[in-house]
Amino acid sequence: MLIKVLRSKIHRARVTDTHLEYEGSITIDETLMDGAGLIEGEGVLVANLNNGSRQETYVMKGKRGSGIIRLNGASARLAAPGDLVIIMSFAYLTPEEAKGHKPRKVIVNEKNRIVRGP
Repeated sequence: MLIKVLRSKIHRARVTDTHLEYEGSITIDETLMDGAGLIEGEGVLVANLNNGSRQETYVMKGKRGSGIIRLNGASARLAAPGDLVIIMSFAYLTPEEAKGHKPRKVIVNEKNRIVRGP
């Protein structure tokens, strides 16, 4: 049996932009991706602290050091620039593996710069 556990998260990132006329995804500053251990194309859950929405999408690499957090396509309808979001990835582990698992947590400031975490 496998259980779903939190693998990593970027906590309280600020949405910098939305782009409705795009095929979908979330664009994330590559520095933040590295900090959270996210890879391009990986599925994530985005929880919006401003409106309570939760959406699944996939990660696209944004310019390193830009601080970009852009929701694209249909996801753009669920956030506005300035909204705070938590971006989470998950993994399936055995219960034994899960006991020793420690998720990677990245906390950012208002400019989406890492202030705590890897």
